Amino acid sequence: MKAPIFIACALALSGLGCLAAAPTSAEPITPALVEKISQANFAEFFEMLSLPNDSIVAADVRKNADWLEAAFRKRGFTTRQLPNKDKPLVFAEYGETNPNARTILFYIHFDGMPVLPEQWAQKSPWTPALKQRKASAPPPAAPTFTPSRVSAQPTWEEIDKAQLFSGKIDPDWRIFGRSSSDDKGPIMMLLTAFDVLKAVSLEPEINVKVLLDSEEEKGSPTIGTVAAAHRDLLRADAIVIHDGPLHASSQPTIIFGNRGNTVVELTVHGPKAPLHSGHYGNYAPNPAQRLATLLASMKDDEGRVTIAGYYDSVKLTDAERGIMSAVPDDEPELLKRLGISRPESVGRNLQEAIQYPSLNIRGMASAAIGDKGANIVPSKAVAELDLRTTPGAGPDLLAGLIEKHVRAKGYYLSNGEPTDEERAQHDRIASVAVARGSAAAFTPLDSPVGAWAQDTLARVFAAGENPAKTVRIRMMGGSVPTDKLVDALALPFVIVPLVNPDNNQHSFDENLRVGHFLNGVRSMTGLLRAPYAK
Repeated sequence: MKAPIFIACALALSGLGCLAAAPTSAEPITPALVEKISQANFAEFFEMLSLPNDSIVAADVRKNADWLEAAFRKRGFTTRQLPNKDKPLVFAEYGETNPNARTILFYIHFDGMPVLPEQWAQKSPWTPALKQRKASAPPPAAPTFTPSRVSAQPTWEEIDKAQLFSGKIDPDWRIFGRSSSDDKGPIMMLLTAFDVLKAVSLEPEINVKVLLDSEEEKGSPTIGTVAAAHRDLLRADAIVIHDGPLHASSQPTIIFGNRGNTVVELTVHGPKAPLHSGHYGNYAPNPAQRLATLLASMKDDEGRVTIAGYYDSVKLTDAERGIMSAVPDDEPELLKRLGISRPESVGRNLQEAIQYPSLNIRGMASAAIGDKGANIVPSKAVAELDLRTTPGAGPDLLAGLIEKHVRAKGYYLSNGEPTDEERAQHDRIASVAVARGSAAAFTPLDSPVGAWAQDTLARVFAAGENPAKTVRIRMMGGSVPTDKLVDALALPFVIVPLVNPDNNQHSFDENLRVGHFLNGVRSMTGLLRAPYAK
């Protein structure tokens, strides 16, 4: 096997600090080469970004799938589309399988969120634009490996994109367009990494499989079924997921898990029909008032959930708490940015807080006619609860604990709208419905795939005047459909984000910082060239 990759200092190119030591003759990959190959590929990246990819528009999804197959085949991959009704996933496998090497399955998604074109400060979200910060805009926080807040969205001006294809690259330029960061950017980084290897006649030290998801922004409702149906095709030793942003410090980041998400609808039932509040107020119980009291009983003044057993499954070790406290979150700056004076007391810090299942009231409705309030005693009051699930505290468990708590508060639980008989027999009536749910997914911090990814990133970003320390996040708060894929394939995984933290994903003016693109290519090249020992 060839020696692992070592990348030279690239402060001027990366905007993120110096990378690893000078290249050896065995690994002739330099920052200049990475920049040269990236410049040759930016036009192809713009072509990919010009393809609308709203995950609900099947025809657009299929066009993207066809384009991706051609792009991967050009790099020596064999490809096929995996049937998924009318929105196929794309599978790609590189070259010939090496029986002496381990196999990594790279997961990236190519669908995007819907857009409102009038919100975007450019011709179209599907016409990618190259922009630079206006001279009159506030200076950005230094994009180094030292903790810094994500600055308020600055003012940008469009410049000639031809500048990106030749000449000197400014790492602070941004490529604006839907899915530039989430998640077509990482796809182009991976393709570019293979072009870098080809330019110096090197091959990956691992067997590479790639799964490109077509419905991640919809929660990947069928990925578990698709993966199970193609388990042999997707067989690997581990999964690397490229999605989401780097830590706010822009340091190399490895995430070992993610919370799931469950939406629970809690309804408190009142009279059979809305009643005039003048005629029946003080006589007919108001379900909105009762719902407010019931919800208030679920959390204390410090923000901790008071439902019995809600946190019981979370067992954090001292070592894990040490890793979480080492994450370079700037709490004073975070509080300032959020506009709050102090956090809730679920954990000792942000990282610890998101290890616990949450209970968030995401909406309430009652006593309204259209968008207007009404002087009535409503017939019902409804709250939607957004529950972030954790390992050991899945959707069924948390919903069951909520039901138990509601009963303990004196409520009878009906199956939807109560019958006349139920109304006659019970004073307090509620119903609980799980609208949808996903489980958390987690890989131990000392897992082989975690050690492999950490060692690789540490080596790539180790040297120079401002060396980086890889940020290890035990479990991120947001939800991705990892659980369905991991359950179907029974594989360990890590999430390796690559894009800038202030990329505006899911919103208008989504963008990818050019310096982060270059570092993403370096990260992926390092992973491809690092042997994986299970």
